[in-house]
Amino acid sequence: MIKAEELALKQREISVSEFFTKNRHLLGFDSPAKAILMAVKECVDNSLDATEEMRVLPDIYVEVKQLSENRLKIIIEDNGPGIVKEQIPRVFAKLLYGSKFHSLSQKRGQQGIGVSAAVLYSQLTTGKPAVITSKIGLKQKAHHYWLHIDTVKNEPEIVKEESFDWGKDHGTKVELELEGKYQKGKQSVDEYLKQVAIVNPHAKIIYINPLNEKVEYHRVTNEMPAEAQEIKPHPYGIELGILIKMLKSTESRTLSSFLQNDFSRISTVTVKEICNKANLDIKLKPEELTLQQSEILYKSIQNTKIIAPPTNCISPIGEELLIKGLKKEINADFYTAVSRSPVVYRGRPFAIEVSCAYGGDLNKETQVRLMRFANRVPLLYQQGACAITEAVQDTNWRPYGLQQSTGSLPYGPLVLVVHMASVWVPFTSESKDAIAHYEEIIKEIKLGLQECGRRLGIFIRKNVKAKEQKEKIDLFTKYIPELANSLSSLTGEKPKILEEELTKILNKNLKDLLRSIDNAEIKEEIKEEMAEKQDNKKEKKKSEVSEPKVPIKKSKKEIQTKLR
Repeated sequence: MIKAEELALKQREISVSEFFTKNRHLLGFDSPAKAILMAVKECVDNSLDATEEMRVLPDIYVEVKQLSENRLKIIIEDNGPGIVKEQIPRVFAKLLYGSKFHSLSQKRGQQGIGVSAAVLYSQLTTGKPAVITSKIGLKQKAHHYWLHIDTVKNEPEIVKEESFDWGKDHGTKVELELEGKYQKGKQSVDEYLKQVAIVNPHAKIIYINPLNEKVEYHRVTNEMPAEAQEIKPHPYGIELGILIKMLKSTESRTLSSFLQNDFSRISTVTVKEICNKANLDIKLKPEELTLQQSEILYKSIQNTKIIAPPTNCISPIGEELLIKGLKKEINADFYTAVSRSPVVYRGRPFAIEVSCAYGGDLNKETQVRLMRFANRVPLLYQQGACAITEAVQDTNWRPYGLQQSTGSLPYGPLVLVVHMASVWVPFTSESKDAIAHYEEIIKEIKLGLQECGRRLGIFIRKNVKAKEQKEKIDLFTKYIPELANSLSSLTGEKPKILEEELTKILNKNLKDLLRSIDNAEIKEEIKEEMAEKQDNKKEKKKSEVSEPKVPIKKSKKEIQTKLR
């Protein structure tokens, strides 16, 4: 029988690096194809965050090189602020290390795992160190590091370091050699960068794939996104254990100053209301509150009406830029976008944006193409597990002119973009592939989808009606000669004159139709048809022998009245 003492000898602490070494699938590195995407994604996300914090327009270079059948090298270079020498090893070779975890403002990264997870995967599959180059200023030298991760201690190992003169003013370059599989498609590096370009219209991205194909995504605006301000936690967004921890670690000397200084939206009046409900003295020292008093205080906070947190901590893309981003990458007939006003879930502000592109080169026979984004980052995997997908499937798209089976995505030539901007996106896992199913979030997404759908429905109905009207006019055109002959026998007028009058009425209807429609393709078709008819008419006049004018028995006005 094994004794407790023997079991105790086997028990030891496990570092976070060691844990993810055995569970790398939790970070998204669960297949060769996805691994290469995740590595590029984490580096590009960091580059975009860094340039936006510096308030410079992002210039990002991405290259994926094929070294052998299952081994690739990725190179990502940006023009961000760079990283100070002492921090480079920790930022890239220590998991759960970063500046974003405790910050309540919109960022792409959240956990301090991403780029170091890519370094860990590279180390596990090839044994090669990550090569990092960073420069923080024009007069500074660039620092060059070769890094490994000590997975037992979760600490960086510096294989080699040096300084040299780099041609860039500032920026960071990451080189990783890893095991992976390059492929094109909906879940590829190519698709990820294309979608990044749509929701980051201020960024310029140059991409070279393993086939040596170069793609440039040019920026369509020189305006930086609004800077997201950091806010303090909102009382509705904390739990009892967090409140107790905050009470113990606060620098405030009284309960009153603690509530006002450590939380957002709590005024002196609100403090008095909370403390009166909890029967606590506002001059109490926070660290001296007992567990029972802390619990009473927590319940009082939840039962007190407190203003929603400020929304300047998030930076939505905006309707105009969403449409510009879509137009840049997708050829369609109709574009629209909806930016919902920010709302709150669990004390955390978030905003939902929805845009769509319809018609044009898009496939009419397949399901709608859904693009999901969180804080301007594409979500390419786990579509079925995402709150965005649920909201799209639960929305009835039939009134908006699309076909749909119950509980599925609609069918039609449509690209649908849904973006969630928040200080803390509730992902379902560490790989950040899907958004959790909070009712408040799903409700906001559906409201945005419905508004977008109404605009789409108006466009579809208008242009479908135009197509039907044009078909009627085309049919009528074929019978003009026969109708003119019949009317001639009734009115005694010459068939040729009647035919001309009918053609004028028809042309007037075509011009009215042209003014009423939005579809550029139909418009162009009608214009070409009218021009062709005009040319035919001129040719006919040239070829015909001029006939002597015969007095018209009845006025044109009388003929038009009869025709109508």
